Amino acid sequence: MADAAIDRESTARRFAERFGRAAGVIARAPGRVNLIGEHTDYNEGLVLPIATEQSTWVACVARPDLSVRVASEALDELHTWRVDDWRRETSPHWTSYVAGVAALLRARGARLGGFEMLVRSDVPVGGGLSSSAALEVASAKALILLSGEALDTREVADLCRQAEHQFAGVPCGIMDQSISLLAQADTALLLDCRTRVHAYIPLQLGELAVVVVDSGVRHELAAGEYARRLAQCRAATEYFRKLDPRVSALRDVSPATVRAHASQMDPTLLARALHVTMENQRTAEAADAFARGDFTAAGRLMADSHRSLRDDYEVSCRELDALVRIASTTPGVIGARMTGGGFGGCIVALVRRDAIEPLAERVAREYGERARLVRTRPGRGASIEHG
Repeated sequence: MADAAIDRESTARRFAERFGRAAGVIARAPGRVNLIGEHTDYNEGLVLPIATEQSTWVACVARPDLSVRVASEALDELHTWRVDDWRRETSPHWTSYVAGVAALLRARGARLGGFEMLVRSDVPVGGGLSSSAALEVASAKALILLSGEALDTREVADLCRQAEHQFAGVPCGIMDQSISLLAQADTALLLDCRTRVHAYIPLQLGELAVVVVDSGVRHELAAGEYARRLAQCRAATEYFRKLDPRVSALRDVSPATVRAHASQMDPTLLARALHVTMENQRTAEAADAFARGDFTAAGRLMADSHRSLRDDYEVSCRELDALVRIASTTPGVIGARMTGGGFGGCIVALVRRDAIEPLAERVAREYGERARLVRTRPGRGASIEHG
């Protein structure tokens, strides 16, 4: 993460230093921490994320030709391509999010030519805090304004998800883009990923804080396993659709129905279906608990969620399990679970403020220095900061 705070003024200055002229547009979009509701979004279920205070910032200006020049401050890289001729096999992965958004805007008929862009971010990359969606959404907000288009929030979310599907090859749900766009400070977003109906759940944390612990682990199998879980959920959905044609996603199945078919189902599909159906139930209960200020109940549900992700959905790993164990046995930690897609990345914990330092000391002593603690609070959604 960056040592100094990223803001509009420093971003404008860095852009001018890099490209020799002023930025026409500056936009920012936050990362996200999902408090509960993991791997339910692509099953049309419920999620309960918050936006982080940490954000991705992009500054850009139009060019008179079709050339694109995009620089990453964190990576100290500059990449170029023609806006009408980006090729995935010759470009580094992070450019796919910017290129995808630009290509899809042009496919909609937007008058978007070449541009120069600087990307700055303090969202941990690959840590389960959705740095990809933050980059997509910040790029979309900036390029939409640059091109003179008018898209509503839902259209922007859909465009960003399509960019991730088609250009990055990740079959994600709609949660990450939605929270990045819709977030309000000091609230969580209870989102129905089927209907897009959402509600803001006040988070009056008081003496509590949201603490993210980055394991420092990035397992290469994550992308393939993500796609495998998606296929398994579709297979489980097909099983229940044969019993009831009204079933179109695991969202439509109850935990009781899944258990009733335990002896007939493939064990792996049974486990996946149990996680998704129970996680939807836990998410609804957690939203109610947070709204009541019953953090003890919310913490129990977070712990149940982690056990399910570990045992039924099998997307945790020994490093995440170790961090959850350390957090859960530290006095003053109310609840902890892995957050994000899994196989590395981060855990999220609800922690009393006076327990943050003891937690950090235990993590350093028992897990190691590669773990990083990030304290955050529910932040605001994406915005245009200049332009």
